[in-house]
Amino acid sequence: MTMTVANAQAVLTSAFAPWVQALDLTITGITPTAATLMMPITADLTRVGGIISGQALAAMADTAMVFAAMGHLGEAKPVATTNLDTVFLRPGTGETIRCDAEIVRAGKALIFAKATMIAMPSEKPVATATATFFVP
Repeated sequence: MTMTVANAQAVLTSAFAPWVQALDLTITGITPTAATLMMPITADLTRVGGIISGQALAAMADTAMVFAAMGHLGEAKPVATTNLDTVFLRPGTGETIRCDAEIVRAGKALIFAKATMIAMPSEKPVATATATFFVP
């Protein structure tokens, strides 16, 4: 089975917590090895100076990597984050954040992924993340 953008967006809307849905994430791409999500930079997600909060970026990265894992699995199968490491590179400003997540390695029980968050329209990377997911 293959996950489509429409299927993935439906899963995001129906199966994720309300606070994740409040990030207003849009899935723009999903393949067996990657997923791309967009998040608008809004007043609800920024701190002093109009900078996107680190918490929003970390949640976006985790969610994007979960969808990359679902793309790999070919279905909306639950995975559990066992490790999440986020590195903040520069203040995130602009209109939106694009998160490109990809599978680094996938085994039977563990999936390793990485993500890069890019401020749009500047195209400057603002954070990176890596995560490990357990497949129950």
